Amino acid sequence: MNDRNDKLVFWGCFLALITTAFGFISRMFLIGEWATEFDLDPAQAGRLAGIGIWPFAISIIAFSLFIDRIGYKMAMVISFLGYMIWSVMGVSAFFISDGGEGNPDLGFKLLYWGSLILGLTNGTIEAYINPVVATMFNKEKTKWLNILHAGWPGGLVIAGLATIALDAFECPWWIKVGIIAPPAVAFFLMLLPLRFPVQERVASGVSYREMLGEFGILGASVVGVLVSLQLMDFFSNGGTTPLSSVQRYVFIGIGVVIVAAFGVYTRSLGRPLLFVLALLMTPLATTEIGTDGWITGIMEGVFSEVHPGWLLIYTSIIMMVLRFFAGSIVHRISPLGLLAASCILAIVGLYWLSSAVGWAIVGAATLYAFGKTFFWPTMLGIASEQTPKGGALTLNALGGIGMLAVGTLGFPYIGTLQAAKEIDAVAASESITSAVPSILENGQLTVLEEKQVYEIINYQTISQEKLTEKLAALPEAQREEVTAEVAKVSAASKQGALANMCIFPMIMLTGYILLSFYFMSKGGYQAQHLDEFFTGGVEGPVE
Repeated sequence: MNDRNDKLVFWGCFLALITTAFGFISRMFLIGEWATEFDLDPAQAGRLAGIGIWPFAISIIAFSLFIDRIGYKMAMVISFLGYMIWSVMGVSAFFISDGGEGNPDLGFKLLYWGSLILGLTNGTIEAYINPVVATMFNKEKTKWLNILHAGWPGGLVIAGLATIALDAFECPWWIKVGIIAPPAVAFFLMLLPLRFPVQERVASGVSYREMLGEFGILGASVVGVLVSLQLMDFFSNGGTTPLSSVQRYVFIGIGVVIVAAFGVYTRSLGRPLLFVLALLMTPLATTEIGTDGWITGIMEGVFSEVHPGWLLIYTSIIMMVLRFFAGSIVHRISPLGLLAASCILAIVGLYWLSSAVGWAIVGAATLYAFGKTFFWPTMLGIASEQTPKGGALTLNALGGIGMLAVGTLGFPYIGTLQAAKEIDAVAASESITSAVPSILENGQLTVLEEKQVYEIINYQTISQEKLTEKLAALPEAQREEVTAEVAKVSAASKQGALANMCIFPMIMLTGYILLSFYFMSKGGYQAQHLDEFFTGGVEGPVE
């Protein structure tokens, strides 16, 4: 850090990232409560979780296209306003819904659309903090991006502790939504008077077209596919309203236009390495953020010794501490070696976590935490180190693709995994099927309903309405007993779904091993610097 201004800029960015974690964890802790209040099944709850995630990708990529024009400070101001709007809408939703006694439909809409604004705001935060830090520390990007991203688990810890304390006092959920406002005000006041650096791509004279060319057709194709899928879900109301053929072709066309526009303007296929990293961000984001988003609900009723939120807080503390020491680790092994080792730990941790009971869950969670710690910031570091001419776009687009993937595919897919596990577990429970024989016919449950996500993922879930009808014929005492057994079996089945999550770090591990061989063939992993391509530089934006 060159001077006091730079130090304050870095820590202001750190605080801004803490604020994004506040928005994430407060919503994730509340998904279960909202599912009950607004009568949502697991996949629908996943869709509500996802609406607060995937818009991140839209704003981080969109802002990266012109952030060098408007400036990082303006992006910071916009992000502050976004958090204030979410706070107002989220808090208002509580009082309008009034626990389901008021207007729950309007309350849910406020939560849904407010979550969209929150997701866009979180993307705006990362659109400026990542290139700012990569520019200030352009010779040690992976190290300092890891330290910066210690703010994410740090925010999870602080907000998680606050949320658990609020639960202890049985505070209404509007307070948990509103706790995002204080850190937002703090980073706004801290960063407003400061001087932000000129991005290294701009200062080195790399043109706007060259920046987009690094991303190119290959990178745009990944974004185009994910955007098309998200639009299909958005306009089909989560698959509840079938899309017409015209609508489907329009949404597919939008994805094609995104790819074509990049191709026509850049006349570049893009960097194949960046394309591979973009593909790997899908399983990475699902492994880290997708699992984090569901972990509290999964552990509820399984890890009954303490508040289930403590598990997420515990793993976040591990992440926060380890990311501060990422520099010394990267000096000993390459970033790809670090990622491969992390995948192995994540696989073992997730598989153990799927069946662990009692305090053994803490041991499994520890391995999982060690595994997921370096995933996100190290991938951003690799993208920035290997494609420096891509500037803010290639650095931020990778994070945007990860968030878009976990929001559009990760969260709902985890929800469908849980729904499938729940069906199998209930069907296999003799205590349930013997008490209610009509619930099972030819080995299949009779209380299922068909659902769909993104017009491409078909799944079944247990219909609470049909289940209630089946249980209605039982005496009250037996009905309560069976209902409790269904809840117990469902909780255990959700934990078992974590074993299916191992496929994602397995895919990543394969990718990192292949990339390691690729770099070995080129003499080993070496960070690229813009001063290797240019001499001198210019001040200010260059087209």
